[in-house]
Amino acid sequence: MASLDRDVIFTNVALTDDGDVWWEGLGDAPAHAIDWQGKDWTPAIAKQTGAKAAHPNSRFTVAALNNPALDPAWDDPAGVPIDIFIFGGRRSTTVPLVTEARNWIEGVYMAATMGSETTAAIVGQEGVVRRDPFAMLPFTGYNMSDYFQHWLDMGSKLGALCEKSGARLPRIFTTNWFRKGADGKFVWPGYGGEHACAQVDDRPPRRHGVRPGACVWYQPFLRRTQWTGLDFTAEQFDKVIGIDKDAWAKELELHAALFKQLEYHLPRELSDNKARIEKRLGA
Repeated sequence: MASLDRDVIFTNVALTDDGDVWWEGLGDAPAHAIDWQGKDWTPAIAKQTGAKAAHPNSRFTVAALNNPALDPAWDDPAGVPIDIFIFGGRRSTTVPLVTEARNWIEGVYMAATMGSETTAAIVGQEGVVRRDPFAMLPFTGYNMSDYFQHWLDMGSKLGALCEKSGARLPRIFTTNWFRKGADGKFVWPGYGGEHACAQVDDRPPRRHGVRPGACVWYQPFLRRTQWTGLDFTAEQFDKVIGIDKDAWAKELELHAALFKQLEYHLPRELSDNKARIEKRLGA
């Protein structure tokens, strides 16, 4: 939020009388505002008509330089060492809060099958899982399966270099902060990569920090996660980190449909990895 102090472009939000912005869920509602359509809006109007002050697809954009946590060397032309790749989608069910790939191939699989539930940005399709491999769907200008192969090849080249230098391959994680409970509200109270960073800080990696028997990917233990200042129970933790085998059996059917769509040049490693997950699940 500190990134939004200045030089921000907001779209489809409400404008308050003091020149600030507001959208549903951002603190208490103002007594009066101009809504995203340029009309007067008050809580009374909302109660009477159901009108929202902000569009469900309200957005903001801001330069990375506004982020106080930005590393000073983030765009160093000499290069920046990479310890972690983190991929994530918006899923209200199925996908755990954080998981780590066992190896590079599994990490490529995780990113290749990543998906998000569509939002109000796509009219008439809200809540549908749309596959977005590597979060690159709008940007990849060639066969996506060839893009997967590029990542696999890159892992082989990096692995050879790491063997010579004693370095380590970057670890690959997926995140999903959007699991919801029965009440329809988000279960996870905030955002952060603490677990991923803790895992990478272990030198060499200490696999006792994750559940190595996890049937899909590595998952964190409750005791390895920092909870300072959070009112967050072990039951809530299990809900956001848990694997539902029936849900994952259906998820793998969707993976199969994706691979059928991308079967031209689809790397065999991804199909083989899917089979290994199915075996762990007992599917």
